[in-house]
Amino acid sequence: MQINNTNNSIYGDQILRMQAVLNNIITEIDLFRESAKAAGLDDPIEHCHGRIKSEESMREKLRKKGLPETADSALNVVHDAIGIRIVCAFIDDVYKTKDYLVGLPDFQLIREKDYIRNVKDNGYRSYHLILRYRDMYYVEIQIRTISMDTWAALEHHLKYKKKITGNEQLIVNELKRLADELASTDLSMQTIKNMIYEV
Repeated sequence: MQINNTNNSIYGDQILRMQAVLNNIITEIDLFRESAKAAGLDDPIEHCHGRIKSEESMREKLRKKGLPETADSALNVVHDAIGIRIVCAFIDDVYKTKDYLVGLPDFQLIREKDYIRNVKDNGYRSYHLILRYRDMYYVEIQIRTISMDTWAALEHHLKYKKKITGNEQLIVNELKRLADELASTDLSMQTIKNMIYEV
């Protein structure tokens, strides 16, 4: 997709189209939720948040990657200008939501990373998708449980842009331990849900 830099925005003249695409995807997610409820099932999603990456954050990311600060870099090289985070109650809902999104005709799957089955060394868990919407824009989607989202938010709050000078390994180990405890809770809650539905 050719992108014209017609103003000072890192996204050129694309920002309104990007917002429209974000709104369309949120609508698709809402339809998924409504169809589940109409079928007499529980809502698979607790909440969902979408955003267009801010000018400042995008420029900072491009600088870190050694990329030119252009709309082409922001929209065709980096793939998270449009981002959506979906939070589910249960692990199986994460995978149901992922399957639904990947199966939508407007989406092309570019990349997926399952950090639930393949946990990061620091304990981070989530399911990441990079999708391309109608050959126009890349969209990064993160799907996780409430527990995973809580841990990620608190870990980010504790460590983001902070230089840890002492007890770094102890802090890393403790955060990993807490992530594992929350993951155990997720598994237990999934087991309880399965038992209830079997009854």
